[in-house]
Amino acid sequence: MNQEWIKDAIFYHIYPLGCFGAPRFAHEEHETKHRIRALVDWLPHFQEMHVNALYLGPIFASYEHGYDTSDYRCLDHRLGTNEDFKQVCELLHEAGIRIILDGVFHHVGREFWAFRDLLEHKENSPYKDWFANVNFTNTSPYGDPFSYEAWEGHYNLVKLNLHNPEVVSYLLDSVGLWMDEFHIDGLRLDAANRIERSFFKTLHDFTKGKNPHFWLMGEIIHGNYSLWANPDLLDSVTNYECYKGLYSAHNTKNYFEIAHSLHRQFGKGGIYESLHLYNFADNHDVNRLASLLEHEEDLPLIYTLLYTMPGIPSIYYGSEYGIHGTKQNGSDANLRPTFFLSDQDPTHPLYRHICQLGALRHTHCALRKGRYEAILVRNEQFIFARSDEQELCYIAFNIAAKPCTLKIENETCAIDLLHHTHLQDAHGITITLQPHESTILMHTEPSAVQNMVEEHKPREEAKETHIQAPKQNEKPPLPTIPLGKYRHFKGKEYALLYLAYDSENLAPMVVYRQLYGEGSVWVRPLAMFCEEVESENGRVPRFTYIGK
Repeated sequence: MNQEWIKDAIFYHIYPLGCFGAPRFAHEEHETKHRIRALVDWLPHFQEMHVNALYLGPIFASYEHGYDTSDYRCLDHRLGTNEDFKQVCELLHEAGIRIILDGVFHHVGREFWAFRDLLEHKENSPYKDWFANVNFTNTSPYGDPFSYEAWEGHYNLVKLNLHNPEVVSYLLDSVGLWMDEFHIDGLRLDAANRIERSFFKTLHDFTKGKNPHFWLMGEIIHGNYSLWANPDLLDSVTNYECYKGLYSAHNTKNYFEIAHSLHRQFGKGGIYESLHLYNFADNHDVNRLASLLEHEEDLPLIYTLLYTMPGIPSIYYGSEYGIHGTKQNGSDANLRPTFFLSDQDPTHPLYRHICQLGALRHTHCALRKGRYEAILVRNEQFIFARSDEQELCYIAFNIAAKPCTLKIENETCAIDLLHHTHLQDAHGITITLQPHESTILMHTEPSAVQNMVEEHKPREEAKETHIQAPKQNEKPPLPTIPLGKYRHFKGKEYALLYLAYDSENLAPMVVYRQLYGEGSVWVRPLAMFCEEVESENGRVPRFTYIGK
């Protein structure tokens, strides 16, 4: 597989017809609306969340919900025009965001142009063999003078005959159109378990021939994922096994459930150790995570797990703010609501937590590609490690109603990446997690943090510190300033990680990382970090300490 980019991906999933407020039925809107252009306004949101891949639910022309396609080569007029989408794709790509479309190739809607021809011309239609098991001796539940195969008994969804070369050729040409003109980066394949795997082989060869980095991901609910995700067919599948474990383990206070799945899938010798599965906490087909959880305090823990477990994390629109939604009377409408990003609070704690997780995932390769190993599993506590040749990270959870102290026996020195603290103990580090709390630790060598200050002194004292020039080959004393969060005088927030020395001249330096934004790591002289600067409000500290 050539999709190296997927290992670094953070997905955002939008169901456009719902999110952007399209009417339920296409015939309710006679004029083209340009709703798809709203994606441009979402770019800052994607960037703050460190999203670099966007999965869009069905956008092809349809009669109702998008999974009843009427034309594979046109954008649904409720969303806009092909030209609208082309411009959106260009801007998304310029921002470094890849685009994955929903490929619904198992079935079409009754308004699909070829099926309309069959309804009109019946046995004389040149498209009568485009659909599965058409039989002119029976009638359909719609009263048609023929019967046909449908998706799970829903006769508004007509099964395509993927053994017909004309149908396959039409679908491939349609995919080619979106690849050539819109430069899409992949497809999520709906109802993949119901589609002949020979079709996926053909689709694989066609798309990889045009673009070796094109990504194919199938919707698979049950079964052996390797039957679909392998070098000859698809690159990945939906990880429904862990989807269930993510919320269920927290509701039942049983981390053994998700730990078992993670070990079975990704532990040493795990059955999917070489795959990058598509992980999610909710989507357009299942109840919102916030509605599934018995304790909403566990929401941040689940997203910590989602972003640090092996595989590819995905956020379903609105869930970063903890919105609710459940199926009602068989309808998915509440799962796919109209959503106004401008109405949301950018300081929402869950949203800020997810932004921070995105920054950490992009900064630390071990969290994206590292090996998985369970360290401690209890009913209410869980620690696992992700490691590669350069990094070792520990991810720890406590879902108990009281604080819990945990010990990592073989670790002597680590940085708490979520709380910006330093832990060190020659006999094994201990961490205390509050109720419903998680954290991420990164191993570091004691020598790298020997000069880090573990506590206090307010920021106002630090700015008055005078830095003495060192004697030759002598390290200067480092002033006492606290590690933790600082706010730059222009408003952005940073985590001060280390006090350090310049290897060339022993000048005192600071190492700090941007929070909530792109997550960049910076180095600058300590004296500059502590100095005052001119601003609109007069002279102010360049960085102001705001807490741990």
